[in-house]
Amino acid sequence: MRNTITEDLVQTQREWDATYRQLADRPGRTALRRRLLYLSRVLAGEKLTPAQKAELRRRARGRA
Repeated sequence: MRNTITEDLVQTQREWDATYRQLADRPGRTALRRRLLYLSRVLAGEKLTPAQKAELRRRARGRA
């Protein structure tokens, strides 16, 4: 299990958030759905604890 949250993982979370917002604004976009699924798989593969997931989301949203 990863002990630290790397900047590339934070960037992946940022991309996930942005893609989710785009899809919410413009439903029915196949490319956005595929991108969201891909990013979800990347994030899920990290096996982070709930506390690490919360920290990742906090850092991705720019809350230090």
